[in-house]
Amino acid sequence: MTDLKTRKYDRQLRLWAASGQTALENSKIALLNATTTGCEILKNLVLPGVGDVTVVDGSTVTEMDIKTNFFLDAHAVGQPKAESAAALLKELNSEVNVQAVNKSPEHILHNDPAFFDTFSVIIATNLHDEETLLLSDICEKGAKTFVSVRCKGFCSLFRVQAPEHHIIEPHTENVVDLRLGNPFTSLRNHAKTYDLDTLDQTDHGHVPFVIVLIQTIEKWKEEHMDRFPSTYQERNEIKAMLKDKMRTPDEENYEEALANVFRLSSTSSVTPAISRLFQDPACENIDAKSAPFWIVARAVRDFVANEGEGELPLAGKLPDMKADTNNYVALQNIYRQKALQDIADVTLRVRCMLQNLQLPESTVPKELIETFCRNSANVNVIRYRTLREELTSQSNANKLLAVLKSDPNAAFSILFRASDRFFKELGHYPGAKPESAIDDVEPLKTQMRYVLHDSGIADDEASTWLETEDCQRAIQNFIRFANKEVPNIAALAGGLVSQEVIKLITHQYTPINNTCIFNGITSTSSVLEL
Repeated sequence: MTDLKTRKYDRQLRLWAASGQTALENSKIALLNATTTGCEILKNLVLPGVGDVTVVDGSTVTEMDIKTNFFLDAHAVGQPKAESAAALLKELNSEVNVQAVNKSPEHILHNDPAFFDTFSVIIATNLHDEETLLLSDICEKGAKTFVSVRCKGFCSLFRVQAPEHHIIEPHTENVVDLRLGNPFTSLRNHAKTYDLDTLDQTDHGHVPFVIVLIQTIEKWKEEHMDRFPSTYQERNEIKAMLKDKMRTPDEENYEEALANVFRLSSTSSVTPAISRLFQDPACENIDAKSAPFWIVARAVRDFVANEGEGELPLAGKLPDMKADTNNYVALQNIYRQKALQDIADVTLRVRCMLQNLQLPESTVPKELIETFCRNSANVNVIRYRTLREELTSQSNANKLLAVLKSDPNAAFSILFRASDRFFKELGHYPGAKPESAIDDVEPLKTQMRYVLHDSGIADDEASTWLETEDCQRAIQNFIRFANKEVPNIAALAGGLVSQEVIKLITHQYTPINNTCIFNGITSTSSVLEL
């Protein structure tokens, strides 16, 4: 990456580093329908430097468009909307290739589905359910990320569908793995080199709290038949021992040791979530078609069972602490060397696995192994349900009904689908005619019943829910805005969607699974797995 580009993208590089930026620059994104929300999404993707953007829209700019969409100006009225939006989006970042296709998404979906083959991410805004379902099938077949976005009035909804998504850089905050309860050999030996009782007051106050805690625990274990202090009372005994050894009431390293007693644990660093990942069939049954993620996961699992002695590879990060430079650097090197050795052990296992599978070493880059090892306690996999599975399967009817009853925002997931059916039957959206908007309530509720029935919810249960106060309020708010977008809600939705798209492209941070609804009236949001 050039110095000029590094300076240009300085702040975002701190978030997702050069690897994330490279992934962004290699991405190709298609936006279907240049709506207000769609343009706001692209704004937040063009600015950080995605590689290629294509705006697909077969309509022309209207007077209403320029009132709500900041990427369409007055001079564009009557012009192709895709070209007009693309021209202004291009001005945001000259390094991004922004193109326009003056065809309706519906026409392309039905007549040229191969059009989508070259894209890595496809974003559809305010696309009807019938076409959305067709696009979902195309994206599933082509293993592409698909985000369906709906925005109307003060409500927005977006749903993510993606191939199996591997997260190896979740950027989990405040993760510290010091192995205080089960110190590795080199750390235990290093701790033994300190004779705390013979140090003068200055040196005593500069011993890292890690050393202080390890020595205190070892002494406690000697007095308790080598048992680990696991109960609240036993940990209080550790605290009492620490306080007894403090030379002054405010000795900082001992205060840090007291504050970190809660980190003491004799259990393995392998969490239940990581255990489930290790037991996943994809980790159990490695073959030549396995994704690099699963090959490394299997190598780490085997490492835990052998060289790791029940522990995951060490991250090797040492937090700031009260210590002089020599003591801190010495301790830092202990952790770093252990982390490097763990990476080397896992790498050897990966290479042996690749050799047995008759795959080249380049199949699994060393950077992937290193990153996986340093984040092994927090790696994750998301398997998204397809939109077709959501809309056509009735197996989750009880779960959906429970969500509708417990979360007022969930009503909008039904309303958007019912609104499409309403339009198909009556030729206009609910509330499109303000003078007779009240007359649209019952027809809309009828369409909602159909949606609930198709989802497997019993008619009596559907009728009961439709009469709840939360549902009635959602219907009133939904009808109020017909099919109009509000710029501030569209801008917020654009930020939410683009953030998730960046997570999916970079494989960093943890994206939602799978639906997010924002209610601007109550200023609340809900993430639902539908």
